[in-house]
Amino acid sequence: MTKSVVPVIDIAPFLAGGREDKARVAAQVDDACREIGFLVIAGHGVAQAQIDEMRQVTRAFFDLPYWEKLRVKMPPDRYRGLMTVGSEDVAYSMDADEGAPDWRESFVTGPFDHAYDEYHYGPKGWRFFAANLWPDRPAEMRPLWEAYYREMERLAGDLMRIFACALGLPEAFFADKIDRHITNFIASYYPPQPTPPLPGQLRCGAHADYGSLTIVSSDTPVGGLQVLGKDGAWSDVPCIPGTFVINLGDLMAEWTNDRWRSTLHRVVNPPREEADSSRLSLLFFHQPNYDAVIECLPSCTDEANPPRYTPITSGAHVAYKIDKSRRPLLEDAEAAAG
Repeated sequence: MTKSVVPVIDIAPFLAGGREDKARVAAQVDDACREIGFLVIAGHGVAQAQIDEMRQVTRAFFDLPYWEKLRVKMPPDRYRGLMTVGSEDVAYSMDADEGAPDWRESFVTGPFDHAYDEYHYGPKGWRFFAANLWPDRPAEMRPLWEAYYREMERLAGDLMRIFACALGLPEAFFADKIDRHITNFIASYYPPQPTPPLPGQLRCGAHADYGSLTIVSSDTPVGGLQVLGKDGAWSDVPCIPGTFVINLGDLMAEWTNDRWRSTLHRVVNPPREEADSSRLSLLFFHQPNYDAVIECLPSCTDEANPPRYTPITSGAHVAYKIDKSRRPLLEDAEAAAG
């Protein structure tokens, strides 16, 4: 494995400490976000038992017969449900084609228990708050997933408070921009590779994430996550028990006027001697409210550094990126329709 350039940061002092503790953690986070756009966090407050339960129930779902999982296959009109192996290539979201779709299957959910009103179900909101699809088995999957979603929601809010302080903003600066967030929670299962992948095919192609931040929990370093460093070399991201990997998305880079980085990353194939191994990643793609305007933050611009990006809403940006990454699925649906 290559030496990692991703730092490990204990955020517990920020969550429980005073002004000096908060400033120290915020400075560490600022350095990581400037240098690589990735960090590994400890002291996050999420119980390991909850993570273990999530992994167990999610692997049980992916172990179901293929035909049974297809009952919750993702329909063309919403980003919810099962994405089968070969139905997505995130490289498309970067206007790149690495030659073959991603070697993974995923199950996608979004926000739930929200108000039945114009904001959530009107013309602007319906696609972001579409109903989740749930399999009949495992029976405990839905309650465990919803509880985990809530815990990730709490952690993302804590991280956004840390981010605000790291950027020299009031701690609650992002609160009204994420209180009706449109986060997708996705479990990605990378199955064994009994036959060699196609040329150019990876477990997940090189891409940058779309939103503010991503919270990642993976269960093995084999065939794992890599990040592209400033030197142009790929580096392994540490897979440390009891921690989460955090990476920034494109919107955070734009919000900060490129003070912080949204970095290319990928999930590589396992070595052939370990081709029978599988990998499960739990991914919380935190995305601000769909109507939140993403424009240069006041602490990230001055006369010598004017805003670099045209303002855009969170919803418009993520919808564009998701549609591009789903191109194979959408093309299949169009072909089937005649």
